[in-house]
Amino acid sequence: MTSHYRRMAEAIQTLAAAPADAPPLAELAASAGLSPAHFQRLFTQHVGVSPKRFTQSLVLTDAEARLAAGADVLATATDAGLSGPGRLHDLTVSLRAMTPGELRRGGAGLTIDWTVGDTLLGPALVATTERGVCAMRFDEGPEWLQRRFPNATLRENADAGADALSVLRGASESTGPLALHVRGTPFQVQVWRALIAIPVAEHTSYGELAESIGHPSSARAVGNAVGANPIAVLIPCHRVLRKEGALGGYRWGLPRKRALLAMELS
Repeated sequence: MTSHYRRMAEAIQTLAAAPADAPPLAELAASAGLSPAHFQRLFTQHVGVSPKRFTQSLVLTDAEARLAAGADVLATATDAGLSGPGRLHDLTVSLRAMTPGELRRGGAGLTIDWTVGDTLLGPALVATTERGVCAMRFDEGPEWLQRRFPNATLRENADAGADALSVLRGASESTGPLALHVRGTPFQVQVWRALIAIPVAEHTSYGELAESIGHPSSARAVGNAVGANPIAVLIPCHRVLRKEGALGGYRWGLPRKRALLAMELS
């Protein structure tokens, strides 16, 4: 099963890197060491749509133009032939901030369980305290946790954050409520709560996000808080676009941002 996740993750990265020049099904299958029929079946099982439909949803040039003209992104995806429930579904997520004392102590007194698991978007570090998920990050290892929480007790645990990881493995059904336990400034936490309120397949801009939290002149500070998000996907910073509809940046790479948006629209 792990090898399947890795193969599908690599295929998603290939398609997201250059969707307009996506390789044909036979080439994708050969790269994965599978027959075209087997590859298509596995891809559809994990992602929820066929490689062709997925690639269509990644061609965002027209979508960005429509966004700039005020069009609805979901309507744009429907026009492209996408239908059915998104594989990244609405989640019930609650966010709890660490106390000032916990921040000052650098995590002293906290026990953090962590693992690195294969997902459709590549290996992901997930870490939890007794009060919820405190980290979900791509391209990171436990060293990040040690820097973030220098005085905490870190334990490798293969079962850590299983429900959170299932979201990034194309879970076909919603998980139960997910609790987050974050370390951040009061302003950052305010921004992250606002991000959680953005529904699947909907988007906002940095300026609109600033207005929503009562700081209309703080779009740049909001952007910095979005970039500091410690929990990928569950705090959906990928749903923030630039005002003109362009993708903007993403801490874990634009190919992943494109893939996440496409998966939510599929």
